[in-house]
Amino acid sequence: MRAFGFLSFGHYGNVPGSRTRTAGDMLRQHVELAEGAEEIGANGAYLRVHHFARQAASPIPLLTAMAARTERIEVGTGVIDMRYENPLYLAEEAAALDLLADGRIALGISRGSPEPALRGYEAFGYTSTDDPEGHELAKAKFDLFLRAVEGETVVEADPRMGPAGRLAVEPRSDTLRDHIWWGAGSRGTAEETGRRGLNLMSSTLLTEATGQPFHELQREQIDRFRTAYREAGHSGSPRVSVSRSIFPLITQQDELYFGLPSRENEDQIGIIDGLRSTFGKTYADTPDRLIEQLRRDEAVMAADTVMLTIPSQLGPEYNLHVLQAFAEHVAPALGWKPNTEGPVTGDPI
Repeated sequence: MRAFGFLSFGHYGNVPGSRTRTAGDMLRQHVELAEGAEEIGANGAYLRVHHFARQAASPIPLLTAMAARTERIEVGTGVIDMRYENPLYLAEEAAALDLLADGRIALGISRGSPEPALRGYEAFGYTSTDDPEGHELAKAKFDLFLRAVEGETVVEADPRMGPAGRLAVEPRSDTLRDHIWWGAGSRGTAEETGRRGLNLMSSTLLTEATGQPFHELQREQIDRFRTAYREAGHSGSPRVSVSRSIFPLITQQDELYFGLPSRENEDQIGIIDGLRSTFGKTYADTPDRLIEQLRRDEAVMAADTVMLTIPSQLGPEYNLHVLQAFAEHVAPALGWKPNTEGPVTGDPI
């Protein structure tokens, strides 16, 4: 682990205890979080993306604002649900963001996780096949997105407006493809990600259950990704991120929020998208014990970046306290390098 950042679901709601009552609160607070995280030395500020829910939804405007108010921290998504996207418009927006942020983006994309709406992407105008989960729809749209990012021409020119031929989308960023991640939920998907030469983003759940501890199963996923990347002939240094719920218990408030129940939790097996899945545990303990536990987490130690899931409705002040505690008391012992030491790089393959 060389880098860490925060991963926020972007929840907001007018409920007791929430410091994030409205969508406006959520948006402004995430800009504040990105600024504060950069000062702490954190390496990334990442957002989950959901639709038809009181959560962060349209990420590019918020990421652009975060990038504009910072200089070193990476901004990104974990993940954009491709079923809801216009692939060519997303390619234009992503290129503009990459250029404005000087390449400081990590654009995580996938088919997406379950949404509150039943086939909500169809309300956005995207009709799926008979596949009820939209896997094939997301794949086809991502393929077109990637072709556009790579500069492939995608439409015939109008001869009334200029020379005949075919046109590519604009603007384009030559570095954008290097900043695209695929959110893989299984070992097989990780292998496909490696074959395509993308970066790997893995979360706190895998849509597999083998009886292995979550971190061992995820480490195998990472190893398969890197092997597939190498065997496909790619010669770069791909990035790998994993997300975790990690809370150093420093203050009495930390103990009240995340103490005894989190100390006693373990990996869980459940059903998501009809698949038997493994859910990783929450880490909450004193810093010395956290260091021991995380050093034994094979996936954390194999990844270059760890995304810390944060309770965004507790407000920027408390969440920056969590990040500061991790940066000060835990991360250095795991190999962390603050953002002042330059951009994060992947491992050579």
